[in-house]
Amino acid sequence: MTSNNYKKLSVLIPAYNEQKTVARMLDKVKAVRTPLDKEIVVIDNNSHDDTNRLVSDWISGNRDINAKLLVEKIPGKGAAVRSGIKVATGDILIMQDADLEYDPADYNELLKPIIEGKTKVVYGNRLGFKGNTTAHLSFYIGGRAMTIMGALIFGKNVKDINTCYKVWTADLTRNVEFKENGFAFDFAEITPLFIKSLKKEKMEIMTVPIHFYPRTIAQGKKVRWMDGIYGIWAMLKYRFKNI
Repeated sequence: MTSNNYKKLSVLIPAYNEQKTVARMLDKVKAVRTPLDKEIVVIDNNSHDDTNRLVSDWISGNRDINAKLLVEKIPGKGAAVRSGIKVATGDILIMQDADLEYDPADYNELLKPIIEGKTKVVYGNRLGFKGNTTAHLSFYIGGRAMTIMGALIFGKNVKDINTCYKVWTADLTRNVEFKENGFAFDFAEITPLFIKSLKKEKMEIMTVPIHFYPRTIAQGKKVRWMDGIYGIWAMLKYRFKNI
């Protein structure tokens, strides 16, 4: 038990055609030791490869950990994560991509500010470690541009707004009906909700450095420039709705 009575961490893993990496990622999530019990929720976003079978086999072979597999037919990371939020039973939730770009070894540093009562939301900052490999120039520029636009639109300088690693207390998203199906959910819809919720408690989103191992489109990266264009519009929409 932690100082704030947080007992369980739910790891939400949306997966779409990740047969090359999903089993290794699950091994990494299982292996990391945290002060909380872990629940793993994999959401297969209607994959066309062996992702579903590999996850099912992994769960069958790892009965010593609480893990479940959902199938979300609506395409998009947002739709998948929304499904995961609805079934998660943890006191704290974290988003985890099914590829190997993000390292679960960072979980404890991400959890620490929440466990210590300093905030209810933590984002992982991919620019926090000088040793991190830089993503392809176009992805780097796009990410920086979205972070700057987010600061201007939301009035808060949330470092690395596009990061996968977002950690939050379950009460913030309980009974919230999210709308976005795609990547815009990841930053444009959920971030202003967090800002508004934390403002009531005189808290802010905190960031901690994380390790990052970027992959290319050829290796399976799914974000496209059109996601960024739509994301800016979505940030404007949810800024006036959620803040």
